[in-house]
Amino acid sequence: MIFEQLAGNLVQGLVLGAVYGMATMGLSLIFGVLQIVNVGHGAFIMVGAFTALMMFQALGIPPVIALPAALILGMLLGMVIYYAAVKPLVSPSGSGIRKPSGRDAGIAVAIFISLMVVMRFLSGYYKLHTAFSIFVGLLFLYGLLLYVYGGRRQEKAAELATLLVTFAFGVILEEFVKQLFTSEARGYNWDIGKLDIGITVLPYTKLLAALGSVSIAVILYLWFNKTRAGMAMRSVVEDSVGARVCGVNVDWQYALSFSLGIGLTVTSGVLLTMFIPVGINPYMGGPYTLKAFVIAVLGGLASPYGAFFGGLVFGLIENGSYTLFAVIPGVEPFALTRFFSFLILLVILLIRPTGLLRAK
Repeated sequence: MIFEQLAGNLVQGLVLGAVYGMATMGLSLIFGVLQIVNVGHGAFIMVGAFTALMMFQALGIPPVIALPAALILGMLLGMVIYYAAVKPLVSPSGSGIRKPSGRDAGIAVAIFISLMVVMRFLSGYYKLHTAFSIFVGLLFLYGLLLYVYGGRRQEKAAELATLLVTFAFGVILEEFVKQLFTSEARGYNWDIGKLDIGITVLPYTKLLAALGSVSIAVILYLWFNKTRAGMAMRSVVEDSVGARVCGVNVDWQYALSFSLGIGLTVTSGVLLTMFIPVGINPYMGGPYTLKAFVIAVLGGLASPYGAFFGGLVFGLIENGSYTLFAVIPGVEPFALTRFFSFLILLVILLIRPTGLLRAK
């Protein structure tokens, strides 16, 4: 009985692992090209989940059809964030925010205080979430103007700066969505039948999500290896200086990779709701951020393909260990599953720091 249950859960884990891998590919892509660890990863997954929810409830569009819209939304969001806050910190061209003077700091403080006053004024005439939306929009606009008129950067920003930027945007997105939809958990019901394979029953929605993940991974692989744009991005990963000498627009490749990474992450949020269509809330992304880091290390942090296969391995480990821990009396299998996942992470870091599927 236990072996049949284990086999069924391993099949479920393999299907779920495909979506986990897809959810991590954006994280690995951004790190591989820009050397940025996106600690706000889960917030972008949450944006994809709300995209699927709103399109299903408002327009009746099933989540599988909402994938292109989520990808476009994510890429647009990634472009805005990159040009507003990331490029001044990582751009190899040197264009970005100059070293501020006292006058610049005074102007920035004055603008911030003015924006706060405007937000307070608007909240007296509109609902708070509307004022908050306008406020965030003005902040984005200010970031773009700061980039355009900022002059030249004096030195490359420290790695901690990029961590803070991605963390800050993750928090902003969570609070922004909370203002729009409240923190109440939501969900939708899209049932198109199930497939009984004997050892387990697989809803067709999960199979579609896994198939969508595999399809996107294959398309990304073909794009990287069969197109000039993909090979240009690969050249930046190998040697950004050499790529620039060969005529590759490194600045644009940075922007495109960040945008594509965020787009893939938002798209994965749509796919995840096909597994867990309930519990959609502004703070749902936290656990997925932790899982994504484990998966990225499994497959090699800078390898999108390794991340996909790492997701498959993680899905098998998660569901398989849950089945085994469930037969132990007096323990909480879910908590032990998370503990076991991070134990595996530590072992891999000690034995093979580059990941299971990535060469040194």
